[in-house]
Amino acid sequence: MEWKKLLSQKRSTAASGSHEDVYDLRSEFEKDYRRIIGSASFRRLQDKTQVFPLDKSDFIRTRLTHSLEVSSFGRSLAKDISESVIEQRLDPAFSLETRNSVSEVIECAGLIHDIGNPPFGHFGEEAIREWFRRKLPQMTVRGKKVTDYLSPAQLGDFYHFEGNAQGLRLVSRLHFLSDGHGMDLTYALLSAMIKYPNSSLEADPSSSDVKMRKMGYFQSEEELFRDIENETGLLGARSPLTFILEAADDIAYGTADIEDAFKKDFFDYGTFLEELKLRHTAPCYTKILTELYDEGRSRHVKNPQEFALMNWLVKMQDSLLKAAAQGFISHYKAIMDGTFEHELIFDSQAEVLLRSLKGIAFDYAFTSMSIYKTEIAANSIITYLLDKLVPAALEFDGEKAPGLMEEKFLSLISENYRQVYEWAASGKPESGKMYYRLLLATDTISGMTDSYARDLYTDLNGIT
Repeated sequence: MEWKKLLSQKRSTAASGSHEDVYDLRSEFEKDYRRIIGSASFRRLQDKTQVFPLDKSDFIRTRLTHSLEVSSFGRSLAKDISESVIEQRLDPAFSLETRNSVSEVIECAGLIHDIGNPPFGHFGEEAIREWFRRKLPQMTVRGKKVTDYLSPAQLGDFYHFEGNAQGLRLVSRLHFLSDGHGMDLTYALLSAMIKYPNSSLEADPSSSDVKMRKMGYFQSEEELFRDIENETGLLGARSPLTFILEAADDIAYGTADIEDAFKKDFFDYGTFLEELKLRHTAPCYTKILTELYDEGRSRHVKNPQEFALMNWLVKMQDSLLKAAAQGFISHYKAIMDGTFEHELIFDSQAEVLLRSLKGIAFDYAFTSMSIYKTEIAANSIITYLLDKLVPAALEFDGEKAPGLMEEKFLSLISENYRQVYEWAASGKPESGKMYYRLLLATDTISGMTDSYARDLYTDLNGIT
């Protein structure tokens, strides 16, 4: 792979940028940044769950605050990696301009890496997948099973629904402009956000190759995906930029989940320290934690345990970022050849640390009774909305007018999404429209914030 191709400034529209100020001195990636932060989809992240569904605390992270952290971590990591590539002369074609572009692309990618996730965090994705697996095989339209209208790959898009694939769809299709190309972002940025260059039929959760474990695009975006691959020279490989983005994401949520869980009293300092030891993290990490606790006591801070943990997490973020940068440099050739199959901190003490943090968060917070209760509530909301929206969507633009209630639920679908449907379904036979009708439902659900979905559910059920 070559950085010149990887950092392609191409956009889906050939006329992209033709109406912009000729005196605009911003790079194409800086223009991407402006398009992202000015979008409604980005603003909606402030009311979407990161981990704790329907949480009322203003401290707990949302998708927006998490995305800002990933963007910040990613830019720092990209800069460190770029400086090392230049200093060690690993790639003669890697220039100062390349360094700047890599940092700009990763900063943007961090902002949109979760933009397609539905309400209620990763549980929302699971609830959508579960609904389609249970109910779609039972549904019929004009005496024919809905599943018979779909290709195996199209059916897999719903059975294996992914926020990653929905994110690509959102920024390239659903964000409404005049031409059906969404935000019309550069291909360098789009390639960076595609963590898994696979269709629903190609993904293998048990694969040893990290890029194969999930799907990264829906069939509705396959043509765009192929164009991105060809333009950037990936051709089945994962972009080197994606490894940087993924590392920033892992470090951000791996440390943030511990902070949020501690603040919500899922565990205390002593429990956390013992868990670190039990999980065989390097003694240097636990030593730093106890030293910070002693420092807090010597300085007579009000809560030395909180002081120690909060400051320890900041130090661990720095340590993990350094390890990720070193991992990229150590495996530079394999990454650029498209043969590297692991995370950047693979087979290191940093990997043990990050795995331990994720394990502690899972054992003490994600499996807690309070999380179970909120997930049950979230499941009820998503199930109800899909129960109503999918049958209505299947009647949209059909030969027969939808029923009274279906018509009312169709009114919940935005005009933007209707227009995108019309562009995609135009000229297709009735059978070919079923896939895009189902996307109308998932697009609508995924675009909802937590509060909107909850309030809509309570309003429609007369709950006060």
